[in-house]
Amino acid sequence: MSTAGPLPRCESSLGGQHSTRSDKRGGNSSTGLRIGFIGAGRLGTALAWSFEAAGLRVTAVASSNPVSARELAGRIKGCQAMTAQAVVDGCDLIFLTTPDSAITPACASLRWRPGVSVVHCSGVTEVDALYAARDQGAAIGGFHPMQTFGDPAAAVASLPGSTITIEADEPLNAILVALAGQLDCRVNRLPPGMRARYHASAGFTSQFINALFAEAARVWESWGATEAQALQAMLPMARGTLASIESAGIAGGMPGPVSRGDVGSVEKHVAALSALSEHTLNVYRTLCTSTVALAVERGSIDQATAHRLREVLK
Repeated sequence: MSTAGPLPRCESSLGGQHSTRSDKRGGNSSTGLRIGFIGAGRLGTALAWSFEAAGLRVTAVASSNPVSARELAGRIKGCQAMTAQAVVDGCDLIFLTTPDSAITPACASLRWRPGVSVVHCSGVTEVDALYAARDQGAAIGGFHPMQTFGDPAAAVASLPGSTITIEADEPLNAILVALAGQLDCRVNRLPPGMRARYHASAGFTSQFINALFAEAARVWESWGATEAQALQAMLPMARGTLASIESAGIAGGMPGPVSRGDVGSVEKHVAALSALSEHTLNVYRTLCTSTVALAVERGSIDQATAHRLREVLK
């Protein structure tokens, strides 16, 4: 799955995202690292596959589920399933890809040493959760890809071009930035204490989309259509909306009746959903009200129209 040609080498400053170039074939400090994973779930699997595809050495995997560890190791050349302590003892850089609640206890249960580095891939957990490794002389950090990992194979395909939030001191920081470059990803930085807020923001454009599709599919089911039929109709529209946002921005790329000041259509929506479900109506009212401010920002409606829309949506 490696791609030919040079890939971005990432350099970043606080609050910024940058993509520069790095050659997968060598020439940076990450190429010869022995990389290990503790945790063989969807995130660990996708990241391990991505590293291998980028020409990096994933040499060891451990998991609380030995079958998962063996399956992951079996798909990566030169990789072995082993105990978590053996991963620590035999690798230079360990990715702790356990569930968030297991990060601190898993780290504290292992013996660490100077010269080894350990990072977690949680978006919400502070890096200090790895204090047990730091106290024993290991370097610690955070490496959180802003991408969905419901399906590891799909995540591998989606990861290039994504943003990875990195937090570490030097020299580990430089290594993680080089790894992000090998994956063709941008690097993001966060001010201290912002991880929970940052992670919450990601939900609006990841799992909340699932909830929005579920609401729309329920409306389709009210006239006998299936979820599959609803998805077939709505996915191309969603892709079109994302393309508009990418080209014109959030407000400028917003479609729909509110964006053009069509109060009559919104009135009909409210009446139709009132007869269907109070829950669906409330979701519609909340989201539609949020779009009014975007239409004003875009300059496509005036304040009088915005007021009329908000009155309809009360």
